[in-house]
Amino acid sequence: MEKKMEKKDVYILGIESSCDDTSAAVIRNGVLLSNVTASQDVHRDYGGVVPELASRAHQQNVVPVVDQAIARAGITKDMLSAVAFTRGPGLMGSLLVGVSFAKGFARSLGIPLIDVNHLQGHVMAHFIKEDDDDQSAPPLPFLCLLVSGGNSQIVLVKAYNDMEVLGQTIDDAAGEAIDKCSKVMGLGYPGGPIIDRLARQGNPHAYRFSEPHIPGLDYSFSGLKTSFLYQLRDWVKEDPDFVEHHKEDLAASLEYTVVDILMRKLYLAVKQTRVRQVALAGGVSANNGLRNAFREYAEKYKWTIYIPKFSYTTDNAAMIAVTGYYKYLDGVFCSIDAPAFSKVTFK
Repeated sequence: MEKKMEKKDVYILGIESSCDDTSAAVIRNGVLLSNVTASQDVHRDYGGVVPELASRAHQQNVVPVVDQAIARAGITKDMLSAVAFTRGPGLMGSLLVGVSFAKGFARSLGIPLIDVNHLQGHVMAHFIKEDDDDQSAPPLPFLCLLVSGGNSQIVLVKAYNDMEVLGQTIDDAAGEAIDKCSKVMGLGYPGGPIIDRLARQGNPHAYRFSEPHIPGLDYSFSGLKTSFLYQLRDWVKEDPDFVEHHKEDLAASLEYTVVDILMRKLYLAVKQTRVRQVALAGGVSANNGLRNAFREYAEKYKWTIYIPKFSYTTDNAAMIAVTGYYKYLDGVFCSIDAPAFSKVTFK
């Protein structure tokens, strides 16, 4: 009688370095074993990410972060099946650090390389398993509202490798608009968490700001940003301490406007596609105002919704590793000469 062959475990190392977080994660057969991230506080002093400083910090962080991810996973590097890495979009200097390390590491171990689109990774965060019995992933197909500092998109997800962008920002992203308005108010960087915290104490209907009328499912946030800037300038002329006296209401009204723009387009997408399984993804999906509105729409319109854990909303390597895992199963690898790319794309 022939002995049945045991299925070999698949271990994927994921590396994420698209912006200012250096992250590494290990996944075994789709289940997350470790997820280590080193953040960079140096950018707070400059009110935004400084690309040169970010790339230098990645060079310092990538080796210890990968080492810790492998150690916390309880494995050795020789057990890895493949290395998945963020190829783009993102800051070119930051990407090059992660891409170069991934190539050298995979080559030294003689294992395949898997390139991952950063935006696809955010959507795939919903497929990260925390144990073998985890069944929290959305059923296919589903709609995903992907909102981050650099991107705002509505994506129809038919499979891990079949995602259609139904609508996206034609200028600024939602997170970028919030960060810039926060900077104008002198509240600091990153603006998202600050605005979110202040908004909980303010009146969302205290002020009204311009909302764009863009046809279809595309977004625009540049008009909102300009409207906020001009109105704030006029108010400060009359009262130099206006921001300090009204920052909670300003934050709440700004957040309400951004969330309203996002949700009205998402509602149209659900109506057009008739897909009622709807998910959130990206850094801005950690915003409480957006999460609350998401739940309200779900209750009102009978959607089944999927909201990721906070740890999977920001840039993290777990989402890169799980995307790499599915590509590994299909034998989709990349060559050693695959270049990084900085522009927004969804391939």
